[in-house]
Amino acid sequence: MIRPHLPLNALRAFEASARHLSFTRAAVELCVTQAAVSHQVKSLEAQLNVTLFKRLPRGLMLTSEGETLLPVLRDSFDRIAETLERFEGGHFREVLTVGAVGTFAVGWLLPRLVDFQTKHPFIDLRLSTNNNRVDVAAEGLDYAIRFGAGAWHGIEAVRLIEAPLSVLCVPEIARQLHTPADLLQQTLLRSYRTDEWPEWFQATGLSAHAAPPRSIVFDSSLAMMEAALQGAGVALAPPLMFSRQLAAGAIEQPFAIGITTGSYWLTRLQSRVETSAMAAFKQWLLQVAHDES
Repeated sequence: MIRPHLPLNALRAFEASARHLSFTRAAVELCVTQAAVSHQVKSLEAQLNVTLFKRLPRGLMLTSEGETLLPVLRDSFDRIAETLERFEGGHFREVLTVGAVGTFAVGWLLPRLVDFQTKHPFIDLRLSTNNNRVDVAAEGLDYAIRFGAGAWHGIEAVRLIEAPLSVLCVPEIARQLHTPADLLQQTLLRSYRTDEWPEWFQATGLSAHAAPPRSIVFDSSLAMMEAALQGAGVALAPPLMFSRQLAAGAIEQPFAIGITTGSYWLTRLQSRVETSAMAAFKQWLLQVAHDES
């Protein structure tokens, strides 16, 4: 049975009393008298026709009915408080949840986020990173920025940018690389995709099956590039995502040859209704990507 007229004060009195297991401490928190809190709780019990507390000589103990009601109220009050906190200066702050492959998030998106925040100050962006394995529905994401061919079941995908892969390494190793064949004497760092180095070698005119004597496999380009920065080997990674390290001279790109194995895409569930915050982020992201292409 739906009870639309349960008084908020009584619910609040119960929730505070349940947290403190005391009418007296609840009264202090709510800035009312102990008698007022006790009266509100009794009124609520009468309306629900249940006993919510066992009154003990020293405090209170929740009944099974009270234990059932408490977490529901606590969650509801927390959600109300969170929503109210999102009102600021006559505006409602919208939450936008975005998941992004770590390479794109760190190497491209983060340096540009100040511009987005400046243009959209009332959007609270919540960004999580991944290694290109993401479940948009299970993670409750508005958008996911991922790398690939743009075809995912039940997903709408909008292409953002290409990021060709090329050889990146520290200057000390770069000085030893005069031709692509010199790479066969190095430890090659690669992703879990086994076809990337063979495809790059084929683009240079070497055999696509050129097999390096040593290799290390990583599940993210960020970890791979950190290994490259430590001098552990030569990475095959997108220079566009590591432009700051290149500009600082921490790494070098000894060969101009690059291969394209996919693009970065802005994706969302086809069933997800686009909010105003989502539309603003999409428009901004596409505009920046277009302006820099």
